[in-house]
Amino acid sequence: MNPGLTRAIFGISITLSLLAGMMAYLITYEEYRHHYCNKPEVMKAALKAAGFAFVFFLGLGVALGLILPFCF
Repeated sequence: MNPGLTRAIFGISITLSLLAGMMAYLITYEEYRHHYCNKPEVMKAALKAAGFAFVFFLGLGVALGLILPFCF
């Protein structure tokens, strides 16, 4: 097992998960803004989508970080 590879994968997954969360928020906010009049409701829905995207991609990165080093 290579600890350097594991750290690199974790670092990349955190960075990309943050980016995925921000993009999910922006996309969801812009789309829901056209359909809802209540701004707090739009922000709440966009934050839920952003949180889901962040957790999903972070979990995927953690899984890869734990499994992939055993393949090399």
